Amino acid sequence: MRVLVVEDARALAEVVAEGLRDQGMAVDLAHDGLEAAAKLDVNAYDVVVLDRDLPGIHGDSLCQMITERDDRVMVLMLTAAGSPGDRVSGLSLGADDYLAKPFHFPELVLRIRSLARRQPSARARTLRAAGIELDPLRRTVTRDGRHLDLSVKEFALLEALLRATPAFLSTEDLLEQVWDEHADPLTNTVTVTIGRLRRKLGDPSVITTTPGVGYRITGPPGP
Repeated sequence: MRVLVVEDARALAEVVAEGLRDQGMAVDLAHDGLEAAAKLDVNAYDVVVLDRDLPGIHGDSLCQMITERDDRVMVLMLTAAGSPGDRVSGLSLGADDYLAKPFHFPELVLRIRSLARRQPSARARTLRAAGIELDPLRRTVTRDGRHLDLSVKEFALLEALLRATPAFLSTEDLLEQVWDEHADPLTNTVTVTIGRLRRKLGDPSVITTTPGVGYRITGPPGP
């Protein structure tokens, strides 16, 4: 899942971004409305966490711009204005959810995941392929009934592959979806993480690699 956090209070933005990354999300930051609009033009996001009082382009205007886009992104408005009237106003602008500051971080995480599941393109909550079952909400994954203990990045990478099944995802696709805009395109991080994930999934291998194309989940070969 890729999230854009738009917050002009830099210290808060960094804390939120690091916390979300610890939850396995790829997170980009923007500190004003103009920077956010530029990133929305070049990157695909699942959820935008949007501060309402922004310099450059006000959060209200940016929210309306986002909701008018063809590639609809879910918007969680995050603001210090938390009265019922403020919430109604924010939702009327097209925000999909509204959370007042100060907030409880686990609630922010749950709301972001809930919004991602509500996307028009979102699939069923439990992802299944090749004997693997992954539940993004409960953060659980099994293969043939065997529980797997995955790291945050291994879980996010497997989730991305399952969502794309039966299509391939390139290294660049995985860097974009699982890491963030600062990921080095020349890094071997994806290769290393794929290797660890293969070992934990066990035999027979269900992650296929095609050089020059990428990775995908396939069923084990027949006898």
